[in-house]
Amino acid sequence: FERSLIIAFGLMAAAFFAFWSIAEEILEGEGHELDQSILLALRNPNDLADPIGPHWLELSFADITALGGYSVLTLMIAGSAIYLLTFGRWRHAALLVGSVVSGSVLMHFLKLGFARPRPELVDHLTHAMSFSFPSGHATVSAVAYLTGGLIMAEAHKQKRMRILIMSGAVIITMLIGISRVYLGVHWPSDVIAGWALGTGWALLW
Repeated sequence: FERSLIIAFGLMAAAFFAFWSIAEEILEGEGHELDQSILLALRNPNDLADPIGPHWLELSFADITALGGYSVLTLMIAGSAIYLLTFGRWRHAALLVGSVVSGSVLMHFLKLGFARPRPELVDHLTHAMSFSFPSGHATVSAVAYLTGGLIMAEAHKQKRMRILIMSGAVIITMLIGISRVYLGVHWPSDVIAGWALGTGWALLW
C-alpha cells in the first residue's frame, strides 16, 4: 500500500508539473510554432478544410470526440454512480461524481483565466465553444475514464485484468484528445495540458 501511495503521489506531482510547465509557455507566448506545425501537418496543404486521411477517418474521430462530450460523460457517470449505489458502494459513487464535477469546475475557471482563443489556422470540423486552454474534452475525459478505470481495477485481484482496464481507460482518453486536434478545435498543447491536468486530478481523488 505504501509503495502504491508513493507511486500515485509521484505520478500526480509529475502530471501537475507537466500542466504548469505548458501553462507557463502559453502565458509567455512560447511553443506556438510547434502547435501550428502539427495542425498544418494534419491538413491537406492545398485545402486546410480537408484533413489528411480517408473520409471515414474524419467520421471516426467525430464519433470518438463525442465520448468526451458533456452529454455522453453525464450519462456515463450517472449510470456508473447508480450502478455503484445499487451495490452499496456509495463512497465509490461519491468519489466518481465528485472528481468529475470538481474537475469540470476547475477546468472551466482555468479556461476563463487563460482565455486562449481557439485555433483559426484551420477550419473547425466539429462544433466548439468557450476558450481553448486547457482542452475540456481532454481534461474531463481523463478525470472520468481514469477515475472510473481505477475504481473498476480495484474490484479485480488479477493484475492482468487491472492492466487491461487501465490500458483501455488510457487509450480512450488519448483518442479523445487526439480527435480534438485532428478536428482542428484545439491546439496540441491544449490537449497535452488537459491530459496532464485530468490525470493529476484523477490521481488526487
